[in-house]
Amino acid sequence: MVLEFVKALAHESRLRLLGLLASREHSVQQLAAVLSLKEPTVSHHLALLREAGLVSLRQDGNTHWYNLQIKSLSRLARALASREQLETFAGGPIDAPEDRVVRNYLTRDGRLKSFPSTRKKRRPVLAWLARQFDEGRRYTEAEVNELIERRHHDRETFRRELVGHHMLARKDGVYWRLPESEWDV
Repeated sequence: MVLEFVKALAHESRLRLLGLLASREHSVQQLAAVLSLKEPTVSHHLALLREAGLVSLRQDGNTHWYNLQIKSLSRLARALASREQLETFAGGPIDAPEDRVVRNYLTRDGRLKSFPSTRKKRRPVLAWLARQFDEGRRYTEAEVNELIERRHHDRETFRRELVGHHMLARKDGVYWRLPESEWDV
């Protein structure tokens, strides 16, 4: 549906035709004269707009009258208005490579299956885990352990790695999340 709309709108003459039809009904002859186009060319463009549901045809003897279908344009606008609808054009949500790495390490209940062995895979997993901590909040070591244990049993390794990658800072047994701009790449 949306693809047909977009294709139909992807031509200057068709956009101009829609602009003229927005004011009132026109015949092929009238549209050809206003746009300085040949009638067969106008008929071709109107046929594409009609197939997309953007215009309707009314016959009066040998004269074909065209009207803009404003409801079709409204449907198109609604379809294009949401991020979710736009993502469907890609065949689903668009994932960054890091998101795919993290998803491969997660169980269905959101726990980490294992600690990534390569640095390339470890960084996105640690970044995902670091984002579990609220910015600006101070955590005791017990709170950090509890939060990590919700995701993986090896709290010591993950805690050490989060601090080592400058994702969390630690002083006197208190931890806090550092800004992402300071995280090691």
